[in-house]
Amino acid sequence: MSVVEPTTVPPVGLDDVRAARELLSGVVSTTPMAGSRALSELCGGPVWLKCENLQRTGSFKIRGAYTRLARLDATQRAGGVVAASAGNHAQGVALAAQMLGISATVFMPERAAIPKVGATRGYGAQVHLVGETIDGSIAAATEFAERTGAVFVHPFDHPDVIAGQGTVGLEVLEQVPDVRTVLVCTGGGGLLGGIAAAVKAQRPDVAVVGVQAEGAAAWPPSLDAGAPRALPTMRTIADGIAVGRPGDVTFPQVAALVDEILTVDEDALSRALLHCLERAKMLVEPAGAAAVAALLEHPARFATPAVAVLSGGNVDPLVLLHVIQHGMAAAARYLSLQVRVGDRPGALAELLALVGSLGANVLDVAHSRIAGSLPLGDVEVALTMETRGPEHCTELVDALRSAGHVVAGVQR
Repeated sequence: MSVVEPTTVPPVGLDDVRAARELLSGVVSTTPMAGSRALSELCGGPVWLKCENLQRTGSFKIRGAYTRLARLDATQRAGGVVAASAGNHAQGVALAAQMLGISATVFMPERAAIPKVGATRGYGAQVHLVGETIDGSIAAATEFAERTGAVFVHPFDHPDVIAGQGTVGLEVLEQVPDVRTVLVCTGGGGLLGGIAAAVKAQRPDVAVVGVQAEGAAAWPPSLDAGAPRALPTMRTIADGIAVGRPGDVTFPQVAALVDEILTVDEDALSRALLHCLERAKMLVEPAGAAAVAALLEHPARFATPAVAVLSGGNVDPLVLLHVIQHGMAAAARYLSLQVRVGDRPGALAELLALVGSLGANVLDVAHSRIAGSLPLGDVEVALTMETRGPEHCTELVDALRSAGHVVAGVQR
């Protein structure tokens, strides 16, 4: 998806980002830039990972939150701040408020991940669980702000927030001076717009690419329409970038500066998270792996050296388990099938021994004498195995058939 031609001047420029960096000195970490040999080989040139998952609070959000809060006047600080978030923004606002001595109230969905709720409270914020989705939390936070006078801290749609997030872009250019492509996960557009402001003003030749989850991709239709447009529904495992409408402030920022917006599906996000765990040794949430997903899906599309921003690592362990399993299935690391064997002592043991000798790990086995139209004297064995990938799956099926077994119901 190509970005439309800008019609307005972007609200945040390089000077704004540099000013935010001065404000953040000593507050945030300059996060590491890790080289990825696996992605470099795949993409035909150097690929680097900007590790914002190792930032304070586990994501880039502290950069924008602190910049916003630090610029409040004394009267605003005295009235406190309020935010709505399912996780990363909540923690960023809570820590920034704690550091600046400001009272913070955060509304989170009732089903927000327990670790994220606990971390937000741990930074000193008052947390209220309201609503089935983030929309309900935002409504509650807005009502709280109107009733109490607290300042509502938007997760992305404010120039100070965009400028704070843009400090990631300054670090990218310093750490990889010859970079040619920067890929950024994209929800509301604060991080993308901020990085674009920092990068394009100094290196207009560098491509800045936003990556959205296919099930929550509000930017392509909005850019086509020339104005923010709301999605009717959203569904994605990448809750950190599940934003149904671009912001009024971020829209002209992204439209003016960003080269391209891509989308990746759920399988790609799962595979990317698994890739980060296995190959980069990085714990990254699904949203944070979106840029890696784009590289895995389109390895020849981007000029290198390329930088993929890993935006956060705050993932619920239960979600992580589900996504790992999904990612392994998407990468053909699981194989399910039914094998027909003779109903005699030792037949099942011989089958499992054969599977083991072929290097597969049996995860589940079911043995049935009454399945379907089994001939008398045969049994059906349903196997679920962990494999090394698509080629290994093919080897297993071929070997079982070569051993004389009837194999059916193959699912990879």
